Amino acid sequence: MTSGGDAAGMNPAIKYAATYAKKCGLSPYLVEWGLRGLIEGWVREATPDRLAGIIHRGGTVLGSSRSKRFYEYEFRKQAFENLQHHGITKLIVIGGDGSFSALNQFYADFEVPFAGIPATIDNDIPGTDYCLGVDTALNMIRQSVDSIRDTASSFSRAFVIETMGRHCGYLAITSALANGADVCLVPEVAYDLDSIAERLRMQKKQGQKYVLGIVAEGTGMGDTLTRWMGEALGMDARLTVLGHVQRGGSPTVYDRVMAHNFATAAIDGLLAGERNKVVTFKDGHIGSSSISEIAAAKHLVNPSLVKLCEELSN
Repeated sequence: MTSGGDAAGMNPAIKYAATYAKKCGLSPYLVEWGLRGLIEGWVREATPDRLAGIIHRGGTVLGSSRSKRFYEYEFRKQAFENLQHHGITKLIVIGGDGSFSALNQFYADFEVPFAGIPATIDNDIPGTDYCLGVDTALNMIRQSVDSIRDTASSFSRAFVIETMGRHCGYLAITSALANGADVCLVPEVAYDLDSIAERLRMQKKQGQKYVLGIVAEGTGMGDTLTRWMGEALGMDARLTVLGHVQRGGSPTVYDRVMAHNFATAAIDGLLAGERNKVVTFKDGHIGSSSISEIAAAKHLVNPSLVKLCEELSN
């Protein structure tokens, strides 16, 4: 099942998890529409026709949802009875920490073991360096920034590009570094607009014709930075909010390969007796962490990336 926000890489993970499960002698099923689907009993066998032609597709062919009803015991019991009807004894959920917490409560109630596959473009799940969908999202942002750069240079304008990231600036930081942005504002780094203005004025004197700024939505600084650039630099300044375009797109090669790694590790973990673990990718190695470990930890963006971003915030 997929749950929470969609992310490119979910479909390859669905495909690889189901096909690998069959190779291991299991009988895989697909839950449609996430937690709501568990409650409603929207469960179907993972037949070849359901799995064919989905690896290249963005989003999730199973659909997703956020269900308030799942927080109520009576509806979780209904979900459990639906699984019993199909003889389902193990679950794989592809999503974020909210989905994992919901399945952890489900395990506490009915002892149905599950494996979590991290999938969120914010890349903000503690214990793992990578979540499915991140590389595709970064490439969608890169494509957009490249297009915006063309018009910025043509009209000598300042552009501010707002990326997703309510609590985590990973997308903005990585995109700013990869795309040569002049300014980057994220929740993890203190910024100094006076210092930025002095630096940008110097760059203009040295012949720079346009300015690019990238901000994380969690800073709430998109409109403010755009107005400030116009006033401080005397330039025509525009804001582009990328929004949900960052969630879309065909999964990159990296996301497809990581989906394969995560999916096989999830099946192997369940077969080895793991009961409520999330598959992780840490320091180049696939592993797993318990929900309690993830809940107790605070996610931090790689300090080396944060340090590189500091010069764009001052």
